[in-house]
Amino acid sequence: MPLETTMEPLFDFLQRSPTPWHAMATMSRRLEQAGFRRLEETAPWQLSPGDKVFVTRNDSSLVAMQLPEDRLTALRMIGAHSDSPGLRLKPNAAQTAHGWLQLGVEVYGGALLAPWYDRDLSIAGRVHLLRDDGQVVSVLIDAERPVAMVPSLAIHLDREANNGRTINPQTQMAPILLQGGDKDDFVMLLKRWVHEQHQLGDITILDFELLLYDVQAPQRVGVNQELIASARLDNLLSCFMGLEALLSSDGRQGAAFVANDHEEVGSASMCGAQGPFLGDVLKRVNEQLGEPGEEGYIRLIQASRMISCDNAHALHPNYPEKHDETHGPTLNGGPVIKVNANQRYATNSGTAALFRDLCREAEVPVQTFATRADMGCGSTIGPITATEIGVPTLDVGVPQWAMHSIRETAGADDVDYLIRALTAFVNRRELI
Repeated sequence: MPLETTMEPLFDFLQRSPTPWHAMATMSRRLEQAGFRRLEETAPWQLSPGDKVFVTRNDSSLVAMQLPEDRLTALRMIGAHSDSPGLRLKPNAAQTAHGWLQLGVEVYGGALLAPWYDRDLSIAGRVHLLRDDGQVVSVLIDAERPVAMVPSLAIHLDREANNGRTINPQTQMAPILLQGGDKDDFVMLLKRWVHEQHQLGDITILDFELLLYDVQAPQRVGVNQELIASARLDNLLSCFMGLEALLSSDGRQGAAFVANDHEEVGSASMCGAQGPFLGDVLKRVNEQLGEPGEEGYIRLIQASRMISCDNAHALHPNYPEKHDETHGPTLNGGPVIKVNANQRYATNSGTAALFRDLCREAEVPVQTFATRADMGCGSTIGPITATEIGVPTLDVGVPQWAMHSIRETAGADDVDYLIRALTAFVNRRELI
């Protein structure tokens, strides 16, 4: 996909996906438009060779599968995660202080907190409610405009603000929502947004999962527009690239795209990479289109390969000392193979060799990241997925700056590079 035609759908996806639930809804629509059929986990599955299907769990994780015309013997799997660090509302969120209605928040994942100050913030997520006909339903809401902010304290009142001041998320991160309001006003706001967006009658709010997000739109940045800046590039950028690769492929090979929730908090959930979601789907598919039984399932998994996609730390020109001098990926330098001897990444020499060959075939440059030996290393869904289902896996991603900030930066060319490499992977006939 040419770069200029990639940016518009990417930016549209990022804006339509302020939460993991919105991201799943957006990807589900994209799959249905491409001819994929939605499956329900609670219903029997009737699968045929050549089917294109997808299934969601918790409305925040997804597995999409392209099934071959003949017997299923191997899968080309691409993995990503749908969640991003940020601020999530507590259950009893509304609180008042000195004439202001504020919102109590929890920090989700390893968020950089300082960039959240003085931003135009909106609210989005899912709400479970009781309709006037007695039905309990779940709906997505998005205020879609700035409704809150976390104001900074003036430097005149905190002269040490630029000297490494710590931030207390309990006492110093409560967003301002409304002047002169009370706790009932927040419930009325939720009801108003539900009514405006879903045209429901009288409702009772039963529960919600809501988060704050920056309304600033994604943007090309730089004299030559060589950069892209947006919220949630980690890891919606990988979700976009993985899905585009699946949909851009020739459709002949068995392939799967998985987007797991809860990676930023450890992946231990029913829909996270450490949970049974992917394995449940693969077992059901194998029973119908592969070699049934436990041995057949193991043979399928060992003949398959997984590319776990999660962004990599690019060399920061202001902090070059934070990188190993021979493993500092550059923006627009191509996708990054991520390696860690302690298995924080799942890459081994065999899976790395496969990816290097894919990049050669797709005429894409490739880079390598290994963290400094005197620094800790993050992790991804790669080692977790490899541990849970046993599939040979590698970790790759596009390089980026400001990972876990409210606004992150990546290279525009790298989006096209990784889509091309992943498409070559999905089209690859022989994996071993």
